[in-house]
Amino acid sequence: QVELVESGGGWAQAGDSLRLSCAASGITFSSYTMGWFRQAPGKEREFVAGIIWRGTTYFADSVKDRFTISRDNAKNTVYLQLSSLKPEDTAVYYCAADRRGFYSRDEYAFDYWGQGTQVTVSS
Repeated sequence: QVELVESGGGWAQAGDSLRLSCAASGITFSSYTMGWFRQAPGKEREFVAGIIWRGTTYFADSVKDRFTISRDNAKNTVYLQLSSLKPEDTAVYYCAADRRGFYSRDEYAFDYWGQGTQVTVSS
């Protein structure tokens, strides 16, 4: 059984930092592309960041200078470091796994999803 469990969300003020974690089980984690998406109230879910099996990263333009993504294959965990947070970063953040291992940005390319963790940024 595949499970992705996010943690680390919460409240922050503009300019603060948060680190999200996503622990995976039931997959060969090291071969998967891992991604982070987010969904703000009333908006569609959008791609935030991805990291392929060998550690190469890619980002949405809206976050590329503020967020970093990393993975620890020994711990089956992917991280999203959120820095210089803005109120518009407020959303539920989801972790996702793509078995193909490509540079996926489309949510339909991802096979497994976590339940999400709320990030709320106040001004």
